[in-house]
Amino acid sequence: MPETNEYRATGRRKSATARVIMRPGEGRLVINHRSLEQYVPSNVLRLELRQPLVATETLGKFDILILLRGGGVHSQVGAARMGIARALLAFNPELRLPLRRGGFLTRDSRIKERKKYGQKGARKRFQFSKR
Repeated sequence: MPETNEYRATGRRKSATARVIMRPGEGRLVINHRSLEQYVPSNVLRLELRQPLVATETLGKFDILILLRGGGVHSQVGAARMGIARALLAFNPELRLPLRRGGFLTRDSRIKERKKYGQKGARKRFQFSKR
């Protein structure tokens, strides 16, 4: 049974899924049992991951454990960002306005379009030859 001061949420983007567990703490961020610096190579993506915490001024107040599956690094970061925003909402519903303004609660529903038969890809056709 989870503790009362533990907040859980799920975030998704493309085919990536992030399960977020947030507890009051010193601000540690662990992704798939590795540190943020080990898991996310880019500084830009690290900043993107922390955006909901910065927007709600809660950076350094929570220890966050993130379990990621599927997708690439960028879509995993997007899923984790959404999961953190939802966990913050579970912590304090009054944070909805800054999270909504930042666009952290909106699910990006764009996914890969399937390849169609008789074509090279989802949209591209085989080259037409008249003769």
